[in-house]
Amino acid sequence: MRLSLSVILASCFASTLAQCSYSQLQQLSANYVASRSTGQISTLSNAVYNENFKPATLQSSILSQPLRIDNNRSLHDTTACATYTELISTNPAHPYVIGTQIRYTPDTLQATQIDTLITDAGDWLFNATGTLYWAQRENWSTIPEAKRDSRAVIKAGADAYLDLFTNKSTVVPWGTPCARLEGGSYTGKGQPSDSCNLGVPSRVVYMTNRQYVIDETVGAVDVFLNFGGCATGRPDSHEYRLEGGKLRFIHTITVMNPTCPGLPSEACLCKQP
Repeated sequence: MRLSLSVILASCFASTLAQCSYSQLQQLSANYVASRSTGQISTLSNAVYNENFKPATLQSSILSQPLRIDNNRSLHDTTACATYTELISTNPAHPYVIGTQIRYTPDTLQATQIDTLITDAGDWLFNATGTLYWAQRENWSTIPEAKRDSRAVIKAGADAYLDLFTNKSTVVPWGTPCARLEGGSYTGKGQPSDSCNLGVPSRVVYMTNRQYVIDETVGAVDVFLNFGGCATGRPDSHEYRLEGGKLRFIHTITVMNPTCPGLPSEACLCKQP
Protein backbone atom coordinates (compact mmCIF):
# COMPACT_ATOMS: atom_id res chain seq x y z
CA MET A 1 0.00 0.00 0.00
CA ARG A 2 1.39 3.41 -1.01
CA LEU A 3 1.21 6.41 1.30
CA SER A 4 0.73 9.90 -0.03
CA LEU A 5 3.51 12.41 0.43
CA SER A 6 1.31 14.51 2.74
CA VAL A 7 0.70 11.54 5.04
CA ILE A 8 4.43 10.75 5.17
CA LEU A 9 5.30 14.36 5.93
CA ALA A 10 2.61 14.58 8.57
CA SER A 11 3.96 11.46 10.22
CA CYS A 12 7.52 12.80 10.20
CA PHE A 13 6.39 16.15 11.59
CA ALA A 14 4.45 14.47 14.38
CA SER A 15 7.52 12.49 15.37
CA THR A 16 9.41 15.74 15.98
CA LEU A 17 6.69 16.86 18.41
CA ALA A 18 6.98 13.92 20.77
CA GLN A 19 5.25 14.71 24.03
CA CYS A 20 5.55 13.61 27.63
CA SER A 21 2.49 12.22 29.37
CA TYR A 22 0.84 14.19 32.15
CA SER A 23 1.39 11.37 34.65
CA GLN A 24 5.10 11.23 33.78
CA LEU A 25 5.50 14.94 34.42
CA GLN A 26 3.54 14.71 37.66
CA GLN A 27 5.96 12.05 38.88
CA LEU A 28 8.95 14.13 37.82
CA SER A 29 7.69 17.21 39.67
CA ALA A 30 6.88 15.10 42.74
CA ASN A 31 10.42 13.72 42.67
CA TYR A 32 11.80 17.25 42.34
CA VAL A 33 9.86 18.50 45.37
CA ALA A 34 10.82 15.49 47.47
CA SER A 35 14.49 15.88 46.58
CA ARG A 36 14.48 19.51 47.71
CA SER A 37 13.93 18.31 51.26
CA THR A 38 17.19 16.34 51.08
CA GLY A 39 19.22 18.42 48.63
CA GLN A 40 19.53 15.44 46.30
CA ILE A 41 20.50 16.53 42.77
CA SER A 42 21.69 13.30 41.14
CA THR A 43 18.69 13.09 38.78
CA LEU A 44 19.29 16.67 37.64
CA SER A 45 23.06 16.70 37.38
CA ASN A 46 23.30 16.45 33.58
CA ALA A 47 21.10 19.49 32.94
CA VAL A 48 22.18 23.00 32.04
CA TYR A 49 21.50 25.09 35.15
CA ASN A 50 20.69 28.80 35.36
CA GLU A 51 20.04 30.64 38.61
CA ASN A 52 18.36 34.04 38.41
CA PHE A 53 19.08 33.94 34.67
CA LYS A 54 22.82 33.44 35.10
CA PRO A 55 24.78 30.23 34.42
CA ALA A 56 25.50 28.48 37.70
CA THR A 57 26.82 25.23 39.11
CA LEU A 58 24.11 22.89 40.29
CA GLN A 59 26.37 21.30 42.89
CA SER A 60 26.82 24.61 44.74
CA SER A 61 23.29 25.90 44.13
CA ILE A 62 20.35 26.24 46.47
CA LEU A 63 18.94 23.05 44.97
CA SER A 64 21.77 21.07 46.57
CA GLN A 65 20.75 22.32 50.03
CA PRO A 66 18.04 20.65 52.15
CA LEU A 67 15.03 22.97 52.39
CA ARG A 68 11.97 22.92 54.58
CA ILE A 69 9.09 23.06 52.11
CA ASP A 70 5.86 24.49 53.53
CA ASN A 71 3.93 24.60 50.27
CA ASN A 72 4.44 23.55 46.68
CA ARG A 73 2.44 23.60 43.47
CA SER A 74 3.44 22.48 39.98
CA LEU A 75 2.37 22.94 36.36
CA HIS A 76 2.86 20.18 33.79
CA ASP A 77 3.33 21.02 30.11
CA THR A 78 2.98 17.88 27.98
CA THR A 79 3.65 19.73 24.72
CA ALA A 80 6.95 21.27 25.82
CA CYS A 81 7.78 18.34 28.14
CA ALA A 82 8.38 20.82 30.95
CA THR A 83 7.33 21.57 34.51
CA TYR A 84 7.10 24.65 36.69
CA THR A 85 7.17 24.40 40.48
CA GLU A 86 6.58 27.09 43.08
CA LEU A 87 8.19 26.33 46.46
CA ILE A 88 7.54 28.31 49.63
CA SER A 89 9.76 27.93 52.69
CA THR A 90 9.03 30.00 55.80
CA ASN A 91 11.98 28.61 57.77
CA PRO A 92 12.92 31.54 60.06
CA ALA A 93 16.60 30.73 59.54
CA HIS A 94 16.24 31.69 55.86
CA PRO A 95 12.83 31.92 54.19
CA TYR A 96 12.55 31.59 50.41
CA VAL A 97 10.04 31.65 47.58
CA ILE A 98 11.50 29.73 44.64
CA GLY A 99 10.20 29.20 41.12
CA THR A 100 11.75 26.55 38.87
CA GLN A 101 11.14 25.60 35.25
CA ILE A 102 12.59 22.23 34.19
CA ARG A 103 12.68 20.89 30.62
CA TYR A 104 12.98 17.19 29.86
CA THR A 105 13.70 14.99 26.85
CA PRO A 106 10.52 13.12 25.79
CA ASP A 107 12.29 9.82 25.14
CA THR A 108 14.44 9.45 28.27
CA LEU A 109 12.71 11.93 30.61
CA GLN A 110 16.10 13.33 31.56
CA ALA A 111 16.28 16.94 32.71
CA THR A 112 18.10 19.01 30.08
CA GLN A 113 17.58 22.58 31.31
CA ILE A 114 16.78 23.98 34.75
CA ASP A 115 15.97 27.65 35.32
CA THR A 116 15.48 28.73 38.91
CA LEU A 117 14.43 32.08 40.36
CA ILE A 118 15.23 32.50 44.03
CA THR A 119 13.69 35.30 46.11
CA ASP A 120 14.43 36.13 49.70
CA ALA A 121 14.86 39.23 51.87
CA GLY A 122 15.27 42.36 49.73
CA ASP A 123 13.47 41.07 46.66
CA TRP A 124 10.23 42.61 45.39
CA LEU A 125 7.67 42.70 48.26
CA PHE A 126 9.24 39.54 49.68
CA ASN A 127 7.35 37.97 52.55
CA ALA A 128 7.36 34.17 52.54
CA THR A 129 4.85 33.95 55.40
CA GLY A 130 2.42 36.20 53.55
CA THR A 131 2.97 34.30 50.30
CA LEU A 132 2.22 31.01 52.07
CA TYR A 133 -0.90 32.39 53.74
CA TRP A 134 -2.51 33.58 50.52
CA ALA A 135 -1.27 30.80 48.24
CA GLN A 136 -2.88 28.16 50.46
CA ARG A 137 -6.25 29.88 50.16
CA GLU A 138 -6.41 29.81 46.37
CA ASN A 139 -8.03 27.11 44.24
CA TRP A 140 -5.76 25.92 41.40
CA SER A 141 -7.56 22.60 41.03
CA THR A 142 -8.12 20.65 37.82
CA ILE A 143 -10.67 22.19 35.46
CA PRO A 144 -13.24 19.82 33.89
CA GLU A 145 -12.13 18.98 30.36
CA ALA A 146 -15.21 20.46 28.72
CA LYS A 147 -14.54 23.82 30.39
CA ARG A 148 -10.78 24.05 29.78
CA ASP A 149 -9.25 26.87 27.77
CA SER A 150 -6.95 25.96 24.91
CA ARG A 151 -3.21 26.32 25.09
CA ALA A 152 -3.44 29.29 22.73
CA VAL A 153 -6.03 31.09 24.87
CA ILE A 154 -4.02 30.59 28.05
CA LYS A 155 -0.82 31.87 26.45
CA ALA A 156 -2.64 34.83 24.90
CA GLY A 157 -4.03 35.82 28.29
CA ALA A 158 -0.55 35.87 29.82
CA ASP A 159 0.93 37.77 26.89
CA ALA A 160 -1.84 40.38 26.98
CA TYR A 161 -1.09 41.16 30.63
CA LEU A 162 2.64 41.41 29.94
CA ASP A 163 2.14 43.44 26.77
CA LEU A 164 0.18 46.00 28.78
CA PHE A 165 3.44 47.17 30.36
CA THR A 166 4.64 48.24 26.92
CA ASN A 167 1.39 49.13 25.14
CA LYS A 168 -1.19 50.65 27.50
CA SER A 169 -3.98 50.09 24.96
CA THR A 170 -3.59 46.31 25.08
CA VAL A 171 -6.88 44.53 25.76
CA VAL A 172 -6.41 42.20 28.74
CA PRO A 173 -8.95 39.44 29.55
CA TRP A 174 -9.57 40.61 33.11
CA GLY A 175 -11.63 38.22 35.17
CA THR A 176 -13.82 39.05 38.15
CA PRO A 177 -13.00 38.07 40.76
CA CYS A 178 -9.23 38.10 40.22
CA ALA A 179 -6.43 38.26 42.79
CA ARG A 180 -2.77 39.17 42.38
CA LEU A 181 -0.04 37.83 44.70
CA GLU A 182 3.25 39.77 44.51
CA GLY A 183 5.74 38.70 47.11
CA GLY A 184 3.60 38.62 50.25
CA SER A 185 1.27 41.38 49.00
CA TYR A 186 -2.23 40.28 47.98
CA THR A 187 -4.89 42.27 46.14
CA GLY A 188 -7.81 39.93 46.81
CA LYS A 189 -10.35 40.85 49.49
CA GLY A 190 -12.52 37.78 49.13
CA GLN A 191 -15.17 39.78 47.30
CA PRO A 192 -16.89 38.92 43.99
CA SER A 193 -15.76 42.30 42.66
CA ASP A 194 -12.03 41.68 43.29
CA SER A 195 -10.00 42.84 40.29
CA CYS A 196 -6.42 42.45 39.03
CA ASN A 197 -6.84 45.55 36.87
CA LEU A 198 -5.06 47.78 39.35
CA GLY A 199 -2.63 49.45 36.99
CA VAL A 200 0.95 49.01 35.80
CA PRO A 201 3.82 51.55 35.63
CA SER A 202 2.84 54.47 33.40
CA ARG A 203 6.14 54.46 31.52
CA VAL A 204 7.03 51.84 28.93
CA VAL A 205 8.47 48.69 30.49
CA TYR A 206 9.62 45.88 28.19
CA MET A 207 8.86 42.33 29.27
CA THR A 208 11.31 40.33 27.18
CA ASN A 209 12.77 36.84 26.67
CA ARG A 210 9.58 35.05 27.65
CA GLN A 211 9.81 31.35 28.41
CA TYR A 212 6.55 29.44 28.97
CA VAL A 213 5.25 26.39 30.80
CA ILE A 214 1.55 25.85 30.00
CA ASP A 215 -0.80 23.43 31.75
CA GLU A 216 -4.27 23.28 30.18
CA THR A 217 -5.66 20.97 32.90
CA VAL A 218 -5.49 23.77 35.48
CA GLY A 219 -5.77 26.65 33.00
CA ALA A 220 -2.36 27.97 33.97
CA VAL A 221 0.86 29.27 32.48
CA ASP A 222 4.13 30.36 34.02
CA VAL A 223 6.31 32.84 32.15
CA PHE A 224 9.96 33.51 32.97
CA LEU A 225 11.07 36.87 31.57
CA ASN A 226 13.29 39.92 31.94
CA PHE A 227 11.20 42.58 33.67
CA GLY A 228 12.45 45.78 32.06
CA GLY A 229 14.30 44.04 29.24
CA CYS A 230 18.04 43.88 28.49
CA ALA A 231 20.69 42.68 30.91
CA THR A 232 19.47 45.04 33.63
CA GLY A 233 15.95 43.62 33.55
CA ARG A 234 14.92 41.82 36.70
CA PRO A 235 14.66 38.02 36.58
CA ASP A 236 10.92 37.55 36.89
CA SER A 237 8.20 34.90 36.94
CA HIS A 238 4.59 35.75 36.16
CA GLU A 239 2.20 32.85 36.66
CA TYR A 240 -1.47 32.96 35.68
CA ARG A 241 -4.59 30.88 36.09
CA LEU A 242 -7.41 31.53 33.63
CA GLU A 243 -10.98 30.35 33.96
CA GLY A 244 -13.30 30.69 30.99
CA GLY A 245 -10.63 32.67 29.15
CA LYS A 246 -10.40 35.25 31.94
CA LEU A 247 -7.60 35.91 34.43
CA ARG A 248 -8.36 34.51 37.88
CA PHE A 249 -5.05 34.38 39.78
CA ILE A 250 -1.65 36.00 39.16
CA HIS A 251 1.56 35.17 41.06
CA THR A 252 4.80 37.08 40.61
CA ILE A 253 8.35 36.32 41.74
CA THR A 254 10.79 39.14 41.02
CA VAL A 255 14.51 39.15 41.81
CA MET A 256 15.71 42.69 42.44
CA ASN A 257 18.83 44.13 40.85
CA PRO A 258 20.96 45.72 43.59
CA THR A 259 22.21 48.39 41.18
CA CYS A 260 18.62 49.38 40.30
CA PRO A 261 16.53 49.21 43.49
CA GLY A 262 12.77 49.69 43.51
CA LEU A 263 10.63 49.69 40.39
CA PRO A 264 12.64 50.04 37.18
CA SER A 265 13.91 53.58 36.87
CA GLU A 266 14.62 55.26 33.55
CA ALA A 267 18.33 54.55 33.97
CA CYS A 268 17.63 50.86 34.36
CA LEU A 269 15.18 50.40 31.51
CA CYS A 270 15.89 49.31 27.97
CA LYS A 271 15.07 51.85 25.30
CA GLN A 272 13.98 49.07 22.97
CA PRO A 273 13.05 45.40 23.36
